[in-house]
Amino acid sequence: MRALLILSLLAVAGCALPTRDEVTRAAAKSAIRPVLAQKLPGVPIEPASDCVIDNANSPELLALASDSLTGATASTVETVSGILSRPATIQCLATQGLPALLR
Repeated sequence: MRALLILSLLAVAGCALPTRDEVTRAAAKSAIRPVLAQKLPGVPIEPASDCVIDNANSPELLALASDSLTGATASTVETVSGILSRPATIQCLATQGLPALLR
């Protein structure tokens, strides 16, 4: 409902509408952030959530986007944990997430 309102406001304002992929990724990020804050305390949320989003597959992104409407569930935590355990995600966190701590 909130996403539909935002899209309507953007259309009225004459802004370019985001693509379906952009909307899905943004919704998924909102479900991921609380899980990351719990599982990776102290790690900057924005770069870490980008790493998770970039390494999620399409079904995972859709499930996480759906979770943004209902709030984080055990399934959300399980999905995020699975994505976090992938070598590509770990590499991303090491190069994008952790250096942000040193700034």
